[in-house]
This record gives sequence, C-alpha cells and structure tokens, in this order.
Amino acid sequence: MGRTSQKMYSPVAGLADPLMGNRNGGVKHAAGKDKYWVPADEEELLAAAECDDEDGRRPLLYIAREKQHPSYDHQAPEESRRAERAAPPFIVNFDGDHHEQHKNGKLVDDRNSHTIQDALATIWLSFEMLGGGGLALVVRPGVETERPGMPSPATGGDGAGLAEPLLANGDGGAAGQAFCSGGKDKWQWVPADEGEEEQGRPLLYRTFKVRGILIHPYRLINLARLILVIQFFIWRIRHKDSDNMTLWWITVVGDFWFAVSWLLNQASKLNPIRRVPNLELLNQRFDPPAGDGGAGEHLPAVDVFINTVMLNHPGDEPQLGAPASSDSPLDLSAVDVRLPMLVYIAREKRPGYDHQKKAGAMNVQLRVSALLSNAPFIINFDGDHYINNSSAFRAAMCFMLDDRHGEDTAFVQFPQRFDDVDPTDRYCNHNRVFFDATALGLNGIQGPSYVGTGCMFRRAALYGADPPRWQPPDGRSKAVMDSPWKQFGNSMPFINSVPLATQPVTPPASTLDERLAAELADVSTCAYEDGTEWGYGVGWVYNIATEDVVTGFRIHRKGWRSMYCAMEPDAFRGTAPINLTERLHQILRWSGGSLDMFFSRNCPLLAGRRLHPMQRVVYTNMTIYPVSAAFIFVYDLLPLMWLSGDEFYIQKPYTTYVAYLFAGIAMMEVSGMVEIKWAGLTLLDWCRNEQFYMIGATGVYPAAVLHSLLRLVGLKGLPFKLTSKPQSVSGGAPRERFAEMYEVKWSPLLVPTVVVMIVNVAAVGAAIGRAAAGGWSFVQLVGAAGGLLFNAWVLLLLYPFALGIMGRWSKRPYVLFVVLVVVLAAIASAYLVLLAVFAPRSVSPVWMERWSVVRAIVSPANWRI
Repeated sequence: MGRTSQKMYSPVAGLADPLMGNRNGGVKHAAGKDKYWVPADEEELLAAAECDDEDGRRPLLYIAREKQHPSYDHQAPEESRRAERAAPPFIVNFDGDHHEQHKNGKLVDDRNSHTIQDALATIWLSFEMLGGGGLALVVRPGVETERPGMPSPATGGDGAGLAEPLLANGDGGAAGQAFCSGGKDKWQWVPADEGEEEQGRPLLYRTFKVRGILIHPYRLINLARLILVIQFFIWRIRHKDSDNMTLWWITVVGDFWFAVSWLLNQASKLNPIRRVPNLELLNQRFDPPAGDGGAGEHLPAVDVFINTVMLNHPGDEPQLGAPASSDSPLDLSAVDVRLPMLVYIAREKRPGYDHQKKAGAMNVQLRVSALLSNAPFIINFDGDHYINNSSAFRAAMCFMLDDRHGEDTAFVQFPQRFDDVDPTDRYCNHNRVFFDATALGLNGIQGPSYVGTGCMFRRAALYGADPPRWQPPDGRSKAVMDSPWKQFGNSMPFINSVPLATQPVTPPASTLDERLAAELADVSTCAYEDGTEWGYGVGWVYNIATEDVVTGFRIHRKGWRSMYCAMEPDAFRGTAPINLTERLHQILRWSGGSLDMFFSRNCPLLAGRRLHPMQRVVYTNMTIYPVSAAFIFVYDLLPLMWLSGDEFYIQKPYTTYVAYLFAGIAMMEVSGMVEIKWAGLTLLDWCRNEQFYMIGATGVYPAAVLHSLLRLVGLKGLPFKLTSKPQSVSGGAPRERFAEMYEVKWSPLLVPTVVVMIVNVAAVGAAIGRAAAGGWSFVQLVGAAGGLLFNAWVLLLLYPFALGIMGRWSKRPYVLFVVLVVVLAAIASAYLVLLAVFAPRSVSPVWMERWSVVRAIVSPANWRI
C-alpha cells in the first residue's frame, strides 16, 4: 500500500449558523411551498436560537421532514434513522426528550444534554486509507454556560440534577437509596459501603453487593458441586474399568480439564459488586452554582477516540450544502456543512511497515492528542458505536475522581450494547452473561477487563506509569521517567507533555502553527515508533489479535484498578455481526488472540505480585478457554458407538457413571439459575450463552488451537478476518431487516459443527432403530436413554447453528423439526434393516417375521416377468 499524504487541518472556525436566519449565509426555509412541510420541533428551534454563540458552540443542522401528509405514516424514529444512515460516516443520535424528564407526572428539565452541547472544545478526526483510523473529541464537562431561563445543574430544585443513570426516572441525589428501593431486579442488591466517608467529602459512587439470600446459596451450590467433582474423580480412579482404556484416559483428562475451567470461571463470580455513580454530588462538587462566583472546581477534559476507515480524505476547503429543492426545503448553498471544531489526521503508511491496525491508530491518536489538548482522560469507541446516554462521561468521572480509589483507577469499562441484533439474539451478540454477571464479579476483584470500546482511560496509565499506591515515597514514577526517548520517541514536545498528563487541570489547547504541524506529522510517521516502547510497554499492545484484553492486562499488571459501569439508558450502543459466518470469524479472532496471549510474555501466570491473585485466575481462564474444544469435540463424537451395534461403555459400572454426570450437570444448571436471578438476566440470555459456547467449541476453538500451535512452531498461523458489520443501503428499495442473518456464507469453520450434528442425528436414529429391534434389558434401556439425552442436549445447543445454515428457511423453524423427524425415521428404518440382514440374532422374532415377508417381496428370485 502506498504512502498516505501527510496533512494536518486546523479546527474549522466561523461556520455559518444554519439556525440563525440568513446571517453569514444561513438557512433559507422553503416554507409555504408545500403546506405539508412544518418545522420538526419549534420549541427546540427557538431554544437553540437563544444559545450564546460567541465561542462557536452552535447547532450544526436543522432538518424538517414531511410527516403530516394525510396519506402517509411517518414511521416514528425508524424513518429518521434510515435517513441518518444514508451518507454520514459518523452519527451521534439522541432522542428529543433528552432535554426533559417526567417526574411525578410533571415535565422537568434534567439537564442531561448540557454535558455534550456546552462541553465541546476541540474535535479531531483521523481517517485511514483502508486501515484503522479514528476520531478524537475533547470534552470539557466542567465548562458551564447558562442558557437564558435555565437553571444550573447544581442549583437544586425540581429541574436540577442529572437523572440517576441506573433508574430511568430516578433522582440523581440519594443514588444508593434509589437503587435499592426501586426498579426491576434492584431488590437483589444492598449497600456495601455504609459508613464510608473520606475526609468529610461525599462519595461520588456507591457500592452494592448481592443480598445474602441469593449469594450464600450460590456459593453453597458451587461448593457442593466442587465436592461432588472431587468425589467423582476419586471414584473414577478407583474404578479403572472400560471397554477401551485409551478412551477412558482421554475422558478422565477431559473431565479434569472441564472441572478446572468451571472452577476458574466460577471463582470470578463469588463476590459480585455493582457500583452506582452519584451524578448529583459530582455536579455539586465540580459544577458550582452561578451565584458562587465560579470558585468551585471544574471537571477535567476528555479526549474521545473513534476508529474508522475512510477512502477519501476530507479537504480543508469549505463544503457548501445543496440549495433548496422540491425534495429539500432547506437552502444550504451558502453554508459550510462540515462539522465545526474538527481536525483531520492521516497517519503515514508505507511498504515494509506493519501499521498494526487498530492498535497502531490508537497510539497515533494518543500522541497527536497529547500535543493538541493533552486531556488527562481518554475514552475510545469503535466507528460503529454512538453515545446513547450523555451522562456517561460524567458517570465515568465519578469513579476517576472519587477520593477512595479514584487515583488508582486506570479505566472505566461500559458494557457493549447493540441496536441491530435480532430480538432473540440468535448468536449471543449481547453476551449478557459476561457483561451482566462476569463483569460484576470482576468488579469485586481488581476490575473488569478492557473490551475494546466504550472505555474511559487515565492517560498516564496508558503511558506505563505506576499507580499512586505503588509509586515510591517521592511520587516519582520510575516507569515514566526512565529513558524517555527509548520509551516515547524523539519528540521533545510529546515527552514534555507526559508529566502534564497526570495533572487534573486541563491545559489550554495548543495553537496550530507550522512548527506544531510539523511535530504532529512527525509523531504520525511509521518510523517514529522504531526502537521505542510503543506497542509493548506504552500505549495499546501490538502483534496480537486481542489488543484490547492484553492492553487491559498490562495495566492491571502494573497494579492499577478498573471499574465497571452499567447505566440505564445504555451509555453507548453500536452494531454487531448477525451473520453466522461473520460471527464465527469474530469468535475465531478473539479465541486465537487469547491463546496467543497465554503463550506470550503477557501470560497471566508470569505477572508480578501487583496483579491480584484472583485477577490472575480470571485472566488465565480468559486465555486458555479454547483448549476445551479438543475434549468437547471428542465427547460430541462419542455417539458413534451407537452405530457399532455392540454394547460399548466408557466407564463401568455405567449407571453410577451416568448418575455422577447428571448430578454434576444438574448442580451446574441450578447454580446458573441463581446467577440469572442476582445478575438480572433472562432464561433466554443464559440459554444463548450455553448454545454459542457449544457452537464455538465444535467449530471455532479447534481452529484457534491450530492457529496457536502453528505460531508456537514458528509458522504464521491462520489469517484472521476483520468483522463485517451489517451494511445499510443508500438509495433504492430498503433492505429487509436482519437480511444478513439469513445469508449463508460457507466457510471451513462450519464443517466441524456440521459433522458433529450429523454424527449425533445418526446416533439418535440408530439408537431408535436398535431399540425398535427389541431384545434389550431394562438396564440397557436406561443406559440408552441416558445416551439419547446427551445426543438431544448436544443438538439443542447447536440449534442456532442449524438455523444459520438453513438460510431463509430459518424463518420457518418448524421445517427444521419436520426434516429432523423424517431423517430420524429413515435412519432408524435403515439401521433396523441392516441389523436384520447382518445380525439377525439381535432382532426380535416379530421383526424377523416381518422382514421375511419384505425380503420375499423384494428378492429378485421371486420376481415374475
């Protein structure tokens, strides 16, 4: 790929205000041309026109769409979203009621919107030529600009205070009481920090734990299952009896591995913690009322990075809009329609250099933002995510600025939520078991792992600095001060900005001149990172598919904490792959990267004493889980023994073996039901998690293990495909909703799971045929019933996969069951015929008599011409 030209664009200033009449070439509204066209929100238009525009913070564009035509349904927000997706590469959308909230039946202003509209200071975009790029946005949430007639968010009263993020209509004040006393699935949690108060200052977040009535039985069930598992292995070692000892040893090792994986997974969820930010107290502390003379503190700035891909780089010339027409009543012919306060960046790419994809783009943004704004906090998003709750930035600040663990908190992770996933979440895109259960368990240890998007960082932690609690008495961070050129490169302005990143006071934005422009271009070149710690000890980690998990691990290894914050409404939302093959490729990249992490210098077992022991257990489980695929695949193929016609037992006595297995599985499921209750999950969430784990274990994880083995012997490994997200169609007929889910894209990843399904269906059919042949004792029937339950369980777990390979036929799930019944009947009949021909003694006399009649009919010797 050729070298991308280096261009730096200064913030766009002096844009015409499209809502301020014709001043500076403003908007002309084609009112009167069509009586059906009306302003979408007259009140919002008037409120926006009253905003102080001296600092350039003005609305960008006002759109009125036809919605009152008597013969058309305006389709609520869906039609608007379709229009939004038509052209812009980035979208941040808010509902119109973000300026208001219903409380006690009255409409009150909750001031949620001021954190974005009044906080914009500088924005810059970094676009890549077919690679990872990004957008960065500097937010100063503490800058207060009053609107005429609107109260400050800290002044109190009915209209004051931000809404409690965990309660749709809650009060920002008394967050703890509100969380415990109201809302669905809130009764499970009780305060865990009563009486805590540091230096007389209020707590910016409250901590909650699961009620004892739920968490104590949960722990007891897991303890009982651990005892059962230990007893099971003792029993198996004492009864080394099998029809095949090689297979017996494989199953013993497999059972042991499953037990260890289960123990590592459950260990992280024994002390779930939920933390609730108190936004009202944050406002009172950092947003002083207008009457105090502005003597209070202000929130520090935040740099926002958004990764994206763009082929055509934006220019520095004004881009004028379209004139008014019959299709568009707005005259934008004299308006520069570019977003204001943006800086566009293109990093250098040249042959012979690995641009390191997303991690490389993030590190370039980290350096460029340090020279332009150097905000102490950074939040990053993928290009397909948007801000859904404008209180999210302030919620993260509650954790970063709290007096208890704020200084030692490196990042705040928000859950991933998606818009385009089908209602049943067929391929477990929401992954709620992880985000709503496991993440809360990690919150009770050293903190959740970094998952790549929707995460606010402390800039100093990304630079490799030590947390305050691990720094020497003089407060000098050895990791940052030793050999700055070797760590950060040869840019002295950037090196000088590093110590300033730890200061809570936001530095003034740099003025773009020729010298700064040259410095920005230098830190964006390919060769800048040569011989430095970038991608290893500084910034996002390189040379691994799961750069997010490894980067979070590196920060935790230094002794930093992290926090988990789930909000209502969701903080951020995005898109996810809803096609089966694309989802499997995504899982392959994650699982392969996890194994690469375990076999690298970032192995959790090699971390130092600063990593919490339980956090080490968590990261170990997160890196070795694909190994389970080898044993799961063997177990899924064990039903082949039904096809042999002879009795075959892995473990004798078989009834005791089956009893242990069913008891262990039953206790695990009961534990899962309790987990569903305290985590606020649904039964469908839990089922989807179990199903997609089996789908991944049969097809994807074996490929991930193969990838790691190839890399261990010095080969390149399997290529990882970037995830393809659902695409919108601009122009023409609208595409069918969830159309990607019904597309079949054949891939080698599908083959192993198809084989497992064929084997289990054939085994069930053969077992039905064998039972129909008769001659089985009661004990044999019980054993066969246990085997059939296992087969049915495997097929049930693979049900979403079966729908995926059916394509458009999956819209009619009953077709799958009809086909399954027909296939089972055919296999059972064929198996019964084979037994009658090759093993007549194993068939009951009744069937043999019937077979004699059939054979006489079909025998060629009896044919007559």
